[in-house]
Formats: sequence, C-alpha cells, structure tokens
Amino acid sequence: MKGIILHGGHGTRLRPLTHTGPKQLLKIANKPMSQYALEDLRNAGIKDIAIIIGDVYPEKVKEFYGNGEKFGVNLTYVYQDNPKGIAHAISLCKDFIGNDKFVVYLGDNILRTGLSSYVQKFESSSKEAQILLAEVENPSQFGVVKLEDDKILYIIEKPKNPPSNFAVIGVYFLTPKIFEIIKHLKPSWRGELEITEALQLLMDSGFDIDHDYVTGWWKDTGTPNDILHANKLILESMSKETKNNDGVFVGKNCIIDSDSKIVGPVIIDDNCMIKSSTIIGPYVSIGKNSYLKNCNIKNSIIMDDCIIDAPIKIMDSIIADGTEIKNSESEESVYLLGERSKIIL
Repeated sequence: MKGIILHGGHGTRLRPLTHTGPKQLLKIANKPMSQYALEDLRNAGIKDIAIIIGDVYPEKVKEFYGNGEKFGVNLTYVYQDNPKGIAHAISLCKDFIGNDKFVVYLGDNILRTGLSSYVQKFESSSKEAQILLAEVENPSQFGVVKLEDDKILYIIEKPKNPPSNFAVIGVYFLTPKIFEIIKHLKPSWRGELEITEALQLLMDSGFDIDHDYVTGWWKDTGTPNDILHANKLILESMSKETKNNDGVFVGKNCIIDSDSKIVGPVIIDDNCMIKSSTIIGPYVSIGKNSYLKNCNIKNSIIMDDCIIDAPIKIMDSIIADGTEIKNSESEESVYLLGERSKIIL
C-alpha cells in the first residue's frame, strides 16, 4: 500500500499562526501535526508516501521532511495549485499510486490509536473503499453517514440536519477505482471536488464501502482550541504510555532552576532555560531554545526560540516562534500583533 498526506489549505482559522507557514507544520507537543500522520503511515508499514503541497510556503514542507529518509519513508511531493478539494488532490496522485491500494490522511488530523489494524483489514478486503467513523457532538461540521444495521446507506457533507452523529474522519482507504469516479465529479458550492460525494458516487455505482470505528480519540485540529485540546490529549497519552508518573518530559541541554515549578504533563524541548520564579503546567509544551523567567504558564503551547521574562500569567494560549515578552519599566507599551490576536491585561 501507499500513502497520501494532504498538506495544503490556507489555515485561515489559525491566523496569524499560518501567516508564515502551513498549518500542518504547527507543533503540537513539540512535533508538527503532519508528522503524526507520517509516523502513523510508517508504523503501519506504508513507506512510499506522497505529500500534497499547496501555495502556502511549500518550501518549508520540503525543508522539514526532505526525501523522507530521516523519518524512515520515501517521499514524493505533488503540487496542488489551489485548494480544490480532497478528491481533486487525490486525482493528482494517479501516476504515483499506479495499481496499488492506498491511504489518504489529512495532515491536520491526529489519530492516537494509529493505523495498523485498519491497514491490515483493508489489505485483506475486496472492498473498493474503507472509511473510519467517530462519534462527534457537532456532526454538521463534518461529512456524516446514515447507518442502518451497521451498514452505510449514504454519506452527506456538512448537513444542516445530520442523519447521525458519526463523522467521517480524515483518513480514507481507497483503490485506484476512485480515480475513475472522481472524473465524474463537479465542484460543490464550495468550489471543491468533495471526497464524500466521490464515496457516495462509488456506492451508487454498485460498490460497497467498508467502515470501522475509531477507538480512543481523534482530533481535527482546525482551530486554536482544537490544537490546545490535541496538545492536552497527546501529553496525557505520553504520560500513560511511558508510565511517567510526573508527566514531565525534558529535552537535552536544558537548565531548570531549583526554585521554578513544573506541574505535568509538560514537555520541554532541547536547549531551554527555565529560570527563577517560573511555574509551568499542566498541559504545556515548550519549544526548543526558549527562555522563561518570572512567568506562570498553563494549558498553552510556546513554540521555538521564545523569550518570556515578565511577571505574567499565560493560559489557553499559542505563542509562535521567536516571540519576546519582556517586562518594561515604562508606562507605555508598543505592540505589533497579527490577525486574531487577543490580549487581556
């Protein structure tokens, strides 16, 4: 089997974080979110992977992943000139896929249970497609299935009146049959070729679609709150899986003063300095080369190369690379803030 990771889109709901790079490279628990997808594919035995890149800093994607060697995979890059939908992105990979079965994994989805059991099931299946379902509280925001006797009757994209609470998550198991189906699609009201419509047309053409249910948790990280929630879930999972009782993970060459306090689960990357009167945690990720002093941080993501040296409390926040927050003796402050920023003092 082969794999496809979708790495396009403009990430408008995550601005200003996405003004300087694709959303899939935003780090969650100190790892780019799309790396979770790549590692899931690799760990399931899928080594030949295509990454669909768009027009949002594609060079940064290539710079980070390279040819895939350092991640134990072989990477091919496929360019999608505009975000024309998942089905359109899949159609661009026809030559890469050839006659193989394949898995499509959205790069902003995180599936904690991995893919191995689902890959094994599809490899031995005669079905033309297999989808994964998760029960959600807000089904109108997803593609949703109508089920009867545990059989899919139909799939509908973002319905106003959902037929069930079972959403189609961003992992699709397909055969080359889907390329013929996509040829017959027309753009939706969003101007995109919808994967849910392709799957429905596949069923309408007489082909059964298999399905399975996600165990554990799954996150679609489309908003800042989603990213913070995913960070929390991953840190909790890391603590349980490693049996780390205090849930504190510290990288190389870090200096942590004795009068600072860390309440897990927390992850701190390499070359960080945590100085006096600092309280970190719970549910905090600190990127590499960061310097923290006098601050109190909870349920937040602090990315690489940040300096925070001020007697402030930070919570429910995402702070991008290279940010500096320092205490000033002046009564006046100067701010340069991106879109969707919020400051409460």
